Amino acid sequence: MSNRTTLTHFLLLGFSAVCELQILHFVVFLVIYLAALMENLLIILAVALAHHLHTPMYFFLVNLSLIDLGSISVTIPKSMVNSLINSSSISYAGCVTHVFFLIFLMGADFSLLTIMAYDRYVTICQPLHYESVMNRKACVQMVASAWIGGILYSALHTRNTFAVTFCAGNMVDQFFCEIPQLLKLACSNLYLSEIWALIFSACIVLNCFVFIIVSDVQIFNTVLRIVVSLFVCTGIFAYPKPTSSSASGLDLVVAVLYSVVPPMMNPVIYSMRNKEIKSSLRRLSGGRLFTKNYFSVFLE
Repeated sequence: MSNRTTLTHFLLLGFSAVCELQILHFVVFLVIYLAALMENLLIILAVALAHHLHTPMYFFLVNLSLIDLGSISVTIPKSMVNSLINSSSISYAGCVTHVFFLIFLMGADFSLLTIMAYDRYVTICQPLHYESVMNRKACVQMVASAWIGGILYSALHTRNTFAVTFCAGNMVDQFFCEIPQLLKLACSNLYLSEIWALIFSACIVLNCFVFIIVSDVQIFNTVLRIVVSLFVCTGIFAYPKPTSSSASGLDLVVAVLYSVVPPMMNPVIYSMRNKEIKSSLRRLSGGRLFTKNYFSVFLE
């Protein structure tokens, strides 16, 4: 411990250092990032410009799109820049920022999915009470609680993670700063508090997941079940497991599944198959943008 030096940066080693593979990584991530940006921005714009879409469900969808925009912007741009400049370095402060915003947005994302499940439950099971239960004030309070809860949740995990002593090097086997990979570098017992916090969080997530399944039992379609299950199961696999138990290749695949895929797929699952959203997008584009291009696949 006396030989410990203060870390000023970490090295993100998630992808290969081979130049050709770095270019491939950049291109793939660029396509995914641009697709996610376009999908989510179009949804926000469509809802904002269509007065008849100013309802609780679409209010929640806009917030989900904002969260998805933020979450995919936390991890992918830095990884693409590192590929372009042939670097794997991220500053200590940058790593702290990565962890805080990723956990914050993931927590807010899942909270909002739970709120949306409750909205659908009230719509189907208590239609006569919908307007009184899901009024403007209640909707704003629920969304605010999701955002604030995500901030508090993230602050807890970020503090626990960076309170430990890192003395096992600065090489992180991931393409972004991920808590389990950072804890592998810890050499103090303080990391145990974060492990228990992650396990407790997994229990909360599972409870929310059960609520989503129960509340959506009559309208739960196959694609929605797959995407939510993917988000929950990969997140639980990545976080509350022993810090040295898995191969880095598997960790990389799991990280892509829970941090990159949901922000790109949520707009397709929750919005672009919705008739009113599709109608608003067609009016927004003059009826041509979504008839002869890539997005027509999702609008059929």
